[in-house]
Amino acid sequence: MEKERIALLTEVKKKNNEAVVKEKMHLTFSYRRQELVEDLPMVSDLQSRWPALYTVNEINAEFMRITTVPLLSKFLAQLDKYTATLQKVFSSKGGASGQKILRIMVAADKCGDIHIKRDCVIQSLCVYLNEDMTTVIKEFQDCNPEEAEIGISETTLGLFVIRKEGAGAEDEPVDVGVVIEGVKLLQHLKSISFGLVMLFGLIYALNLSYPQSLKFTFEFFQKVLMNLDGSKLSPKVQALKIKMFQ
Repeated sequence: MEKERIALLTEVKKKNNEAVVKEKMHLTFSYRRQELVEDLPMVSDLQSRWPALYTVNEINAEFMRITTVPLLSKFLAQLDKYTATLQKVFSSKGGASGQKILRIMVAADKCGDIHIKRDCVIQSLCVYLNEDMTTVIKEFQDCNPEEAEIGISETTLGLFVIRKEGAGAEDEPVDVGVVIEGVKLLQHLKSISFGLVMLFGLIYALNLSYPQSLKFTFEFFQKVLMNLDGSKLSPKVQALKIKMFQ
């Protein structure tokens, strides 16, 4: 299998070679999982050993190999399916959190862009679950690239979002990417919601733990949206699920 891994290093550099790369990634799957689980390598080492893994297509494929569930299509379809239900539940939230959710969803209603609406629903979900999205999603302005690079290098696990100066949540970001252990693994993603799907997939692919500060949000992603191990829920996520299906 080591010979196949080394061959992959060459194949991944070739243009229009996705089918061959996917086949070899499938062939080396067990070898890669054993390495991840037993050796616990640094992400920078994994990136040099398995560079093919860090694409949207291969993250989707690896997630399917691990769970037999399609990542991107199911996540977004389920999020869209439950958006109206979630908004109804969120609207019942009182206090400061309820006011914050209201402001977020007003921004979503102003914009017809499906990506922005998904971003706002996930942001509202975090607020509803009393979690702080900014602990994992770091925003920077495009006029200050040095600050962004420093912030990215100091990020253990999360997303970076680059916005135009003065832009709001209802405006499309300049760039969204995934960072783990200070390493920029993906960039040029469509939206925050798309980035979170990729982060969720990479957590599975790299055998990592969910960020503690968003543990309930990621539990919701896994157990409610993706229905993976969905019979065992924390009280907080269980309460939300009950309200959704009342």
